Amino acid sequence: MGWDAFGLPAENAAIEQKVDPVVWTRDNIQTMRNQLTMLNYSFDWEREFATCNPNYYRWTQELFLKLYDKNLVYRKESYVNWDPVDKTVLADEQVDLNQRSWRSGALVEKKMLKQWFIRTTAFAKSLLEGLNDPNLKEWSDIIKLQKHWIGNCNGINIDFKLISDIPDFPNTMNLWTNMPEFIEYAKFVAISPQNILHRKDYTHDIDVGIKCLNAKVLNPFSGEELPIFVTDKIVYSPCRDNHLGIPSASMDDLQFSELVGISFTRHTIRSYEQQQQKLSKILQKAREWKIGGYPVSSKLQDWLISRQRYWGTPIPMIHCVKCGTQPVPRDQLPVTLPNIKHISNTNLSANENEDWLVAKCPVCKGNAKRETDTMDTFVDSSWYFLRFLDPDNTKEMFSVEKVKKTFPVDLYIGGKEHAVLHLYFARFISHFLYSEGLVPCKEPFRQLLVQGMVMSKTYKIKKTGKYVSTKEVKETEFNQYETLSGEPVSVNWEKMSKSKYNGVDPLILLDKYGIDMTRLLILADVAPKSTRHWSEDTIPGIQNWQNRIWNTVRQFKYERDNMSLEELQTKSTHPMFAEHDAYMFDSRNYFLKNVTHNIVDTQQFSVAISRMQGLTNSLRKVHIECLRKSREFERALAVQILMLAPFIPHFASELWAIFCSAKHHLIDNKEVNLDKDLLEQKWPDIDMDYKLTLNIFINKRQFLKLKLPRHTLDEMTSETALEHVMLDPYYQKHSHNKKIVESSLQLEKGCDATLYITMEKQMEDIVL
Repeated sequence: MGWDAFGLPAENAAIEQKVDPVVWTRDNIQTMRNQLTMLNYSFDWEREFATCNPNYYRWTQELFLKLYDKNLVYRKESYVNWDPVDKTVLADEQVDLNQRSWRSGALVEKKMLKQWFIRTTAFAKSLLEGLNDPNLKEWSDIIKLQKHWIGNCNGINIDFKLISDIPDFPNTMNLWTNMPEFIEYAKFVAISPQNILHRKDYTHDIDVGIKCLNAKVLNPFSGEELPIFVTDKIVYSPCRDNHLGIPSASMDDLQFSELVGISFTRHTIRSYEQQQQKLSKILQKAREWKIGGYPVSSKLQDWLISRQRYWGTPIPMIHCVKCGTQPVPRDQLPVTLPNIKHISNTNLSANENEDWLVAKCPVCKGNAKRETDTMDTFVDSSWYFLRFLDPDNTKEMFSVEKVKKTFPVDLYIGGKEHAVLHLYFARFISHFLYSEGLVPCKEPFRQLLVQGMVMSKTYKIKKTGKYVSTKEVKETEFNQYETLSGEPVSVNWEKMSKSKYNGVDPLILLDKYGIDMTRLLILADVAPKSTRHWSEDTIPGIQNWQNRIWNTVRQFKYERDNMSLEELQTKSTHPMFAEHDAYMFDSRNYFLKNVTHNIVDTQQFSVAISRMQGLTNSLRKVHIECLRKSREFERALAVQILMLAPFIPHFASELWAIFCSAKHHLIDNKEVNLDKDLLEQKWPDIDMDYKLTLNIFINKRQFLKLKLPRHTLDEMTSETALEHVMLDPYYQKHSHNKKIVESSLQLEKGCDATLYITMEKQMEDIVL
């Protein structure tokens, strides 16, 4: 367990409480740790760390410097997304489609600032191709989202220098082109009327009714100054409101050039080899000049990581008047935050600490100033999974040898809102570390479990978009809401979040229902992948189920305690006994197979709980003579308790104690150890005589299902599976002796199997 402890929620809460964020964060970590312990969740606490600890963020700063060493970090002045509520910059990924902050909900403004960027576009093509890795499991929808976010890498970004006397104008303009081999022949730049660089007071009209901006763009590949036109007569690339005009390569640009009176000479590239040579030369120059030059889509921008807040990882850079911006020497890491007693959200507190600001330039040794921006918290969490392997390492970020043995991560659990946020940034860092030879593969996460959100009501001031707590809201007539001071409030169902004041305190649930009931309440309603509106309405049903299990186990003990061993071993003469005994054998295996599948393979825990309720119903259906004398009933009851253990360990342990204390048992001691506690037992296994399913697909369509004993299926090969299929009467009737081209068997012991058959011609339309 680790704590992603930096960032706005903690800082804003500390401001509200008027306490040091260090104290606030430390106390909250202790509270949450206690809550997890009370819920009886097991974590390796020896590997615990928090991202706000200097022992951790010293290595986040090392990661920053590794990126800087490879020219993947840069600082430039540009228009950025500004959150007026949280008073900080946001990356493009942190602004929703309605141009609102992902945290505060405020309408984002544009502001000119010098900011730090990580050049994620340098790995855009690698990140896009990585999504085709065959080892990725359960990624389906997320692959689509990631591919959509990255886009088709069919062009390049270049930062062009702006030449202008316009006040508050940036120094550069980022332009994208899908014709980089012709970039030296570019003749103009077009921006849409909605572009932020459009200044109505700094334009002049040309004869054809198009405005020209009083600024120019310097083409570094030709040295030519290009005019900037404000026009909607250009078709702009997706997510772009600017365009680099190359009339030599584009008929649309040629026509626009003729319209505005730009003269140019036609240029052609004779061969594919010549095109590749020119392309390679352009990309190489752009990278040398640190202005871009990487395959990327028109959509994707570099990662803006500067945050104008106190509670974050300090950016390890120093600004010297003489030497410019310089990295902090590694032997001076970590650059720790200044000590403060109380922070204000009106300005960056680091600026108020003069002693902290003063530094020595690592080059000239003269007086300099520290960078006061802190990093986006996604930088902290972009590599944390590697630190878990080596949390106490003081010499490096992580042990490369340990990573080689364990990477990639087996299972990544996260919400769908991180599909283009945390998951994208973590993948980028993994691809970068792979290029440095520090991890053995590019993709960091083998399997995904995309959890649905737990939703609760939020209250947001309509005018500002600011979230307020339920204590600050009152209901008016007609089911409307407003703040205590009378401001109109909107009510929505949103993801539980500290910053939105709509979380539920686990301690209240624990006090009200107890540990196991709380765990079931969390798990039983919907599958982890599904979104749920938080409700306690299912509690009566869960309590009723627990009562039925309790009564069944108590009844089992009562009957066995009041029988002699001789009576127990006497064969039952009840007419329904044999049928019910077989029913218990089938129920034990059927529900065990499905619950195991729902836990291990699909993580459909709510379905697993539903299946366990089905087994409870089966146990309570049979005649009491079966409960008294059936070994299969006893085995099914044991499986019921064992399967409950991961979900409700305390209640299941009590059931197990009652079960084991019964006077007589028929169950094999090799199957379960009645002398050991529940949590020391092994997971139950499906019986070898139980019939599993062999699914047969012919030419990608399901054709047949065969029921075979587990001992047969476990040892099956593709050839023996085919033999079983070809002997089946249904297959013989409908196959018409078509030739089998190939077959492959997907088999895992103790599970259903699938045989895929390809035949020379499509068979008849037969529905299973």
